[in-house]
Amino acid sequence: MRSDQAPLSLKIAAIGGLLFLHLPILLIFLYAFTTEERTYAFPPPGLTLHWFSVAWNRPDIWEALALSVKVATAATALAMVLGTLISAAMAQARFFGREQISLLIILPIALPGVITGMSLRSAFGLMDIPFSTLTIILGHATFCIVIVYNNAVARFRRLSGGVLEASADLGANAFQTFRYILLPNLGTALLAGGMLAFALSFDEVIVTTFTAGQQSTLPIWMLEELIRPRQRPVTNVVAMVVFAATFFPILLAYYLTRNGSETAGSGK
Repeated sequence: MRSDQAPLSLKIAAIGGLLFLHLPILLIFLYAFTTEERTYAFPPPGLTLHWFSVAWNRPDIWEALALSVKVATAATALAMVLGTLISAAMAQARFFGREQISLLIILPIALPGVITGMSLRSAFGLMDIPFSTLTIILGHATFCIVIVYNNAVARFRRLSGGVLEASADLGANAFQTFRYILLPNLGTALLAGGMLAFALSFDEVIVTTFTAGQQSTLPIWMLEELIRPRQRPVTNVVAMVVFAATFFPILLAYYLTRNGSETAGSGK
């Protein structure tokens, strides 16, 4: 007789894996409330909300946060436009070398961040482009485009070409077809891709290190604080903000795309 119950050893292994992945995050949350300023004694000698008010009143944190939001928003917007256009071309067209070009499109996210950062820094240097917010945005857009592309091209390939042909036969122009046919079917995939791109851009460290110059995004600020600690619990408070800014968009993206196969003209 077949049993739907998993064996005890498998349950223990699953619990152990989850603890290994998430216990360090829980420790970050715990030490955001500690009363100890310079060490991470366990258990904490006491709990307090004091560090949240300290973080709220530090202008360097707000400057880094504002830069992170600005960069992530701009990189995501750029990725939404270019990623959607590239995915439309790759999904709808058939030509020689199509698979090789597809590989080149996804290569930036497959390469180590150090390689991407070094290549971008060299390119900006050769073109005499000063390091600024623009260079950070361009650096982040290299992998954000891939995120949007992967979501959009998968949805494009599920969408039946006959739907677009039917729209044209009924007299719809390109804008009407996009508004009434493509956008409703692509909307959740594009929104999910945009949220994933924002989350990845918001907490990016390696590429930012090579393209930021003297500026500091929030993750770079955290890295510097860990190297030269001043108020350790404040760094944990900021880590909680970064966690929330990345976790919730990813969670929402998952719920938006889990039923993505239900597109117009696609088979069940």
